[in-house]
Amino acid sequence: MRRLYRGVFIVLIALRYGLDELVLTSFQKPWLRALARIVSFGRKLEAPRGQRLREALERLGPIFVKFGQVLSTRRDLLPADIADELAWLQDRVPPFDSRVAIATIERAFRRPVGEVFVEFDETPVASASIAQVHFATIRHDGGTLREVAVKVLRPGMRGVIEKDLELMAMMARWVEGLSTDAKRLKPREVVAEFDKYLHDELDLVREAANAAQLRRNMSQLELVLIPEMFWDLCHPEVIVMERMKGVPIAQLDRLRAAGVDIPKLARDGVTIFFTQVFRDGFFHADMHPGNIQISLEPATFGRYISLDFGIIGTLTESDKEYLAQNFAAFFRRDYKRVAELHLESGWVPGGTRVDELEAAIRTVCEPYFDRPLKEISLGMVLMRLFQTSRRFHVEIQPQLVLLQKTLLNIEGLGRQLDPELDLWHTAKPFLEKWMSDQIGPRKLLEQLRAEAPRYAKLLPQLPRLLHDFLENRPADHRRELMELLAAQKRTNRLLQAIIYGGMGFVLGLIAMQVLVRVRLF
Repeated sequence: MRRLYRGVFIVLIALRYGLDELVLTSFQKPWLRALARIVSFGRKLEAPRGQRLREALERLGPIFVKFGQVLSTRRDLLPADIADELAWLQDRVPPFDSRVAIATIERAFRRPVGEVFVEFDETPVASASIAQVHFATIRHDGGTLREVAVKVLRPGMRGVIEKDLELMAMMARWVEGLSTDAKRLKPREVVAEFDKYLHDELDLVREAANAAQLRRNMSQLELVLIPEMFWDLCHPEVIVMERMKGVPIAQLDRLRAAGVDIPKLARDGVTIFFTQVFRDGFFHADMHPGNIQISLEPATFGRYISLDFGIIGTLTESDKEYLAQNFAAFFRRDYKRVAELHLESGWVPGGTRVDELEAAIRTVCEPYFDRPLKEISLGMVLMRLFQTSRRFHVEIQPQLVLLQKTLLNIEGLGRQLDPELDLWHTAKPFLEKWMSDQIGPRKLLEQLRAEAPRYAKLLPQLPRLLHDFLENRPADHRRELMELLAAQKRTNRLLQAIIYGGMGFVLGLIAMQVLVRVRLF
């Protein structure tokens, strides 16, 4: 019943803000438009359509806000007025009352806010769908004053998100039952993956741990800055981190005026993404412009500043290897290898003809090579690939949904920074080096060095482990094994007899030759 109420609420909000006008007009269904106006009698649609869409998403809650954040980076797919309005969702979601934030902090640390911080600015500096941020000052080790950012979870988020996720799960089950094609898209698994990451985002200590891991991973790259976490002031509802000073990446005019090399910034963004994905298998999966700033400090001038680590994507070694081989094959235009990789991974049925899949992939991808980013759309490429995948019954992999989302975010950023960026040629050298490192002798030596302590401990134990295994086997299996060992012994004795007999025969021939020669002399 709760899901029904929520579904009705979503429909009413959509009608209240006139979102039906954005959709139904294009389908030319007069009776639907008439019904919508009757149901939402008295609504006022004086506000621009982009503003109405943004306000509706804010009214519907955090899941829909995140949907709007993703859409805001796709200016190639949206009219300019809607894209500009949705950009406000990236870091300008209406804040909640500062008194609620202070109460949350005092409940988390069990002491007044004045005892936790030397100074605390009650006016939030940023507000997002899950939390909002305040600036403050703390007294750190040795009495040193440190400027910090305090992130406070929005109240009541868990209940709202769980209601929406229940509704999405119900819709996923309904969609999956429609057809085999819908089932191939694995909507329930995709929703389950989304559920996992949203609940992870509600635990701010997990976000702090994600930030610490990224900070270690990126420390040697010198392209991106990650804030330090103050662990004695971290709680599931409140975290305190180093205050980062930078210019939002969307303020390109200000960055150019400061002398930042914008095309290099675009290339660095691609390098950071591919490093996190293919080297570490641990990547920032919420890279919309509201979470990215650029440092203008002299010591770190032109470096990225990453913020908000609630959503992190992870890949296994097999995922990384498969993706890297696919990307490398794409960049070489080796579509046959791409088709073979799909077969080897089990993503397509075993009876699929490689030449047909190769031709289909070539048809989708070939038109987009050797063209700058402003002339291509990864969204369009993905859409056409999904159309092709339906024909060949390709199974969508839920663990890659976050990667696809992040790749679209990267394209949106790259399009804003440098429309002339050649994404393929920028990424190709990195992937080729990564592949060389993975299959070269250096990688083999690293693996042997990493496994050596384990094998050194295991080898002396092998005789005892084998004895224990044989002793603990069921009687019938042990009897079969003993019969097999007896047969092997008989075979060994036969081989020994043949070998010894053959050697005797050869020695006899040699002896005869010696006797003949003695007699001749």
